[in-house]
Amino acid sequence: MNSRLFALIALIIVQLLYGLNYTFAKNVMNENFIKPFGFVLLRVIGATILFWLMGFFFKSEKIDRKDYITIFFAAVFGVGINMLFFLKGLEYTSPIHASVIMTITPIIIMVLSIFFLNEKLTKLKIGGILLAFCGGLLLTALGKSDRVGDNVALGNLFIFINAISYSIYVIIIKRLTAKYHPFTFIKWLFLFGLILLLPFGYTETTEIEWSSFSPYIWFSVLFVVIGATFGTYFLNPLALKSLKASTVGVFIYLQPVIAGLFAIIMGVDHIDSIKIMAMCLIFSGVYLVTKKPKAST
Repeated sequence: MNSRLFALIALIIVQLLYGLNYTFAKNVMNENFIKPFGFVLLRVIGATILFWLMGFFFKSEKIDRKDYITIFFAAVFGVGINMLFFLKGLEYTSPIHASVIMTITPIIIMVLSIFFLNEKLTKLKIGGILLAFCGGLLLTALGKSDRVGDNVALGNLFIFINAISYSIYVIIIKRLTAKYHPFTFIKWLFLFGLILLLPFGYTETTEIEWSSFSPYIWFSVLFVVIGATFGTYFLNPLALKSLKASTVGVFIYLQPVIAGLFAIIMGVDHIDSIKIMAMCLIFSGVYLVTKKPKAST
């Protein structure tokens, strides 16, 4: 398997994990088993332990002292701000709303990539992003969901801040993946993130009543910690080694499709012609953005 194909498969798995994460995390918080900031700290504690255990099995490179500063800022945007605003926003809004707002991420990443990574725009990429963006908007503007948040406007604002923070994180680690293997710096990323999040989530974590968890809640929590945190942060940097930051970002358009389909399976949404049309637009957009342009002769 070539590196580009592996990277594309890794990105699809990442979006699958993220797409399912909306419903699992929302259910845990809606039932008051874990509050948002406590859930964030729990995610990062679990992922930090797993990444440091994995570090024992891989020979890591020596990190330049100045790059620890870069890793720290990656932790601020990719672990701290990103996760805090995501779960707090998800508490107030619905999974489908949240997943579609995240489709703004590729636009932010592309703008940042032009300024900081010297990426070039192509007509194919612009067309793909417009198609996928229209699909994402269509899915939310005309699609309906039975899940109603407590404060949808505030929740959507928090998810938008999360999208901006995540975009900055992708740009930062793109530079790191160009210099190091992800296993070299990802454990430090989460260790810094854990230190940053302790003041925010400590109290809510101590309030968790573990004995009240049902088997479904245990599965949901483990999925969020292992799949949607450890798994996604493990695979995303690997994909960034072989793909442009803007290509990685556009895969976010798969999230509303996956989140919507899972909501339907769980009985909280329904399928209709609008959703089918939106899915077609999103998949077409992803195809155009990831398609390599023909070499000029």
